[in-house]
Amino acid sequence: MSPSAGSVRPLAALASGPLRGRIRIPGDKSISHRALMLGALAIGETVIEGLLEGGDVLATAEAMRAFGATVTRQAPGRWTVNGLGVGGLLEPEDVVDFGNAGTGVRLAMGLASNQATTVTFTGDASLRRRPMGRILDPLRRMGVQVLARSKDRLPLTLKGPDVALPIDYRVPVASAQVKSAVLLAGLNAPGVTRLVEPVATRDHTERMLAAFGAAIEIETNADGERVISLEGQRDLRPQSVEVPGDPSAAAFPIVAALIVEGSDITVESVLLNPLRSGLLETLIEMGGDITIEKRRTVGGESVGDIRVRASRLRAVNVPAGRAPSMIDEYPILAVAGSFAEGRTVMEGLGELRVKESDRIAAVAAGLAANGIACEEGPESLVVTGGSGVGGGRVTTHLDHRIAMSFLVLGLATADRVAIDDAAPIATSFPEFRDLMTGLGARFEELEPPAS
Repeated sequence: MSPSAGSVRPLAALASGPLRGRIRIPGDKSISHRALMLGALAIGETVIEGLLEGGDVLATAEAMRAFGATVTRQAPGRWTVNGLGVGGLLEPEDVVDFGNAGTGVRLAMGLASNQATTVTFTGDASLRRRPMGRILDPLRRMGVQVLARSKDRLPLTLKGPDVALPIDYRVPVASAQVKSAVLLAGLNAPGVTRLVEPVATRDHTERMLAAFGAAIEIETNADGERVISLEGQRDLRPQSVEVPGDPSAAAFPIVAALIVEGSDITVESVLLNPLRSGLLETLIEMGGDITIEKRRTVGGESVGDIRVRASRLRAVNVPAGRAPSMIDEYPILAVAGSFAEGRTVMEGLGELRVKESDRIAAVAAGLAANGIACEEGPESLVVTGGSGVGGGRVTTHLDHRIAMSFLVLGLATADRVAIDDAAPIATSFPEFRDLMTGLGARFEELEPPAS
C-alpha cells in the first residue's frame, strides 16, 4: 500500500563512482497481477514463481482473498492460488482497497463485473484522483451497473448483471488495462467478446489467457489492427507461472549505468516482450552500449540478460507511436535525455497526465529544480542535455517512478539530488535501494519534515 503521512522518508542520491556487478530485479508487475487473477479463476492450484512482492501486487493478492480464492505465500517470490472457477468468485464482505495499484483495480473491475455480485472498490488518495471512465464505459455496455463519484472516480460500486453481455468493442485509446478488463469480464459472458485494438499494447493478458486454456484468438485485419476474440464460459486450467524480471524496474539501473562514468552492469532474466521494449530501443538509438545475452523463452515470454556500459548519449526524437511500449519509462528516459547531447523530444505522452501523478508536470518540475532545461507540452516533453548540475529537491507526489528516476539523476550530477519521499518506491520495487547500493550507488537519509 502507499505510505501514510507518518512514514515519509526523504532521501538524497549522491554522485557515485562506476556501477559494477550483476543483479536480478523483481518479477514483472503486469504479469504478477494477471497471474494472481487468473489463478483465482482457475479450478485447482496455480503455482507462481518470482511474484513481485511490492505493495501494488500485494494489494491484488489481498483482493483475490476477498473474492474467496486461497492465496498463500509459500516462500519469497513463491505463491500458490487455489481458484474458484470462472463465475465462481464470491461477493467480498467489505470494501476492496487497492491502495495505489491502478493496474490492479482496473483489471479487478473487469474480473468482478461478470457475475451477479456487488463490489465496492477504493484506493489511496492518489488512486482516488485517477479517472476510471475508460474502464467503466465498456463494462456498462456489458450490463454492469456503476455507482461512482463524479468523473467516475473511486470509491465506486459495481453491480454485475445476472448474465454478462458479450460485446464488440473498439478500444478508443491505446490501453492494455482497458483491453484486459474487457477480456476478463468476457470470460463469464455467453458467446464471443471481440475487441479491435488499433494500436498494439502489452499482450500479457492474451498470452496468459491462452496458457490457462481460454478460447482466445488473435488476428490482424486488413487495416493492420489487432482483433482479439474470446469465447466466454470456458473453464480455466491452473498453471505453473514463472514471472520474468520487470523491464520497467530494470529501466532504472540500466539508465544509471549509461550515465555514471565507467559503469558496467548486467541485469539478469529481464522480460523482453516486444510490446514492452520501447525504452531499450530508444536508448540504443541514443548510442547506449546495451547488449542482450542468453536469450531464452520462459512461460511463453522472451527473456534475456541485459549488459549495459556507460555511454556517450545523443538526443533523439521519440515517435508518438512508441509510447504504448514504454509509457511507464518516460520519466527515466527524461533523465537519460538530461545527459544526451542535444534535445530529446518525446511526444504522445497524454497518458502520463493520469498516472500516479501528472508525470509530465512532475518530471518537468523535477528537471527544472535541478537546472535542466525542459519544455512541457500538453502531450510532450523536450529535454536539453548537459544543462543541469543537480542540487535540487524533487516533489514525488507519492509516485514511485518519479522517486526512482530522480534518485538515478543524482548518481551522475555534481550536486546531490533529494526527493521528498522514498517510501512510495515500495509499491513496485522494494529492493531498489539495496540493489543499487550493491552496484555502487550512494544514497543519504535526510531528516523528515517537522509534523
